[in-house]
Amino acid sequence: ITTVALSMLHVLLTFLPGEPIQVLSGASFGTLLATVLCLVGVFLGNTIIYVLYRVYGKGISRYFVKNLKIDLDAAARSNRTAVIILALYCVPAVPYGMICFFAASLGMRYSRYAIITALGSLPSILIGTMLGNIAISNGWITTLIVFAIMLAMLIFVIVRHKAIIRWINSVIAKPSYSSATAVKSYGHRRLDIIYVIARVVLFFMGVKMVTKSKLDGDVEAPAIVLCNHGSFIDFVYAGSLIRKKSPNFVVARLYFYHKWLGRLLKWVGCFPKSMFAQDLESAKNCLVVLKRGGVLAMMPEARLSTVGRFEDIQPGTYLFLKRAGVPIYSITIHGDYLADPKWGRGVRRGSLVEAELDILLTREELKELSAEEIGARVEHRLYYNELEWLSTRPKLRYRSRRLAEGLENILMKCPVCKCKHTLRTRGMEIFCEHCGKIATVDQRYSFIGGYPFENFVQWYDWQLDELRREIMDAEANDGYLLSSQVELRHGSVNGSSMTRHAGNGVCTLDKTALRYEGSRDGQSVSLEFSLNSAYRLLFGAGENFETYVGGEIYYFVPEERRSAVDWYLASIILQELAIDQSEGEKR
Repeated sequence: ITTVALSMLHVLLTFLPGEPIQVLSGASFGTLLATVLCLVGVFLGNTIIYVLYRVYGKGISRYFVKNLKIDLDAAARSNRTAVIILALYCVPAVPYGMICFFAASLGMRYSRYAIITALGSLPSILIGTMLGNIAISNGWITTLIVFAIMLAMLIFVIVRHKAIIRWINSVIAKPSYSSATAVKSYGHRRLDIIYVIARVVLFFMGVKMVTKSKLDGDVEAPAIVLCNHGSFIDFVYAGSLIRKKSPNFVVARLYFYHKWLGRLLKWVGCFPKSMFAQDLESAKNCLVVLKRGGVLAMMPEARLSTVGRFEDIQPGTYLFLKRAGVPIYSITIHGDYLADPKWGRGVRRGSLVEAELDILLTREELKELSAEEIGARVEHRLYYNELEWLSTRPKLRYRSRRLAEGLENILMKCPVCKCKHTLRTRGMEIFCEHCGKIATVDQRYSFIGGYPFENFVQWYDWQLDELRREIMDAEANDGYLLSSQVELRHGSVNGSSMTRHAGNGVCTLDKTALRYEGSRDGQSVSLEFSLNSAYRLLFGAGENFETYVGGEIYYFVPEERRSAVDWYLASIILQELAIDQSEGEKR
């Protein structure tokens, strides 16, 4: 009891040294028991400080915080707080209580706080109790040797404590993980590894991949390769055709916010792009790849297809292709969307994916053609319609018991009662909360029976027309306005996840802009994102809608997550109306 109490007081009374307590307890009880007793006392002391901080806040800082040449405010903002806390325990003359107060002030969960502070104190406790135990159980010669070693270590730490503090400050000052990337070349063996792993995984998931090159030789670098984008893993299909050229893929910046995923992507030559936003970093990286004679691979649609057909491309892309002046190749992929649709839950067994590489535009053709003519060529080559392709493969069947699940995240309106966001899916069936069962999906994505539509694409097109009429009617009167309570998320600061919570507020969308009123990192803000600069709102099916500004993502999670597709479709229609109005005024 005395040992536990003294160890606890050693934390709370910053002037009380802990070493004598630990040495004496080691001599009295042996290393193991003494370490446990001291650790229990330290744990109790740490807990009391945590509670005191919760009750009194920084009002107790004068008692615990001593004069150290460590920027504790900067340390509190660092994403390496655990390393900093553990390092502080190695600095002589730094009271345990001060370290605990600092840890408590970071607002971390008690469980994490307790583990880190206990682990930090364990080495010094163990050294002290071992020294005490050796002194009582061995001869004086052994004791002197051990004591001399311990003393030498202590002197070394004391002498080098300024260097330790400098190292801690360097850790504090080290920039946090960033999505920013300077594109680098790499050996194609890296992509070969990813390719082999992907082929094995796809085989066991029941996906057959067929690739074909129509080139007489190989891709002539420097070059640009354009791919259509129906599936999240299109990089695997496209990479299988050009992997020996060590291509550099342009990837959505969202995935680079996650430290480990971002590092993996960088390892195989990928670099980030803020989709539908000005991104000087990405533009610079594209030029770097071409100047050094590399192969730049990009998916100009810049988002996953919603219903498995070609989406539009920003006109500025075609100007870039013309100015680049290098051969343009295409990889057209079919079956990728149906194997793993944007809204789906899991890869469908029995899938067939076909990818074809071909030359699209030579250097000479780029010089002769206008940007508009280049655009027409690109769109003709990259055009795809998954259900049309499926009709040419009559024997293809998708073996999944969950083929309909997730469709409620792109089908927002019931065709029977016309209610929004009342749809549910289970297995192969689609239900309306008001009407009951609506449709059953078969193994070829068709609806069974006499339902209003033959498939989900027809349903999607119907609701798009309905929304367009709704918006035009509203614009003819008071103007269309879409509004929702949202959670605002930004890119992760420390790279532990892709996004982090930043605030809560209200989003509104009209024909001029997306607006956000609410909190961001503890402050009230009013933000506006012009539809002219955003081009399109991106969306995750049943998850969010988003836009980029520079290197930062504004990731909005609506109260009704199924409504994410509403924001995407409304942004398309509103921008079309704004363009039509602008052209009409010019005329």
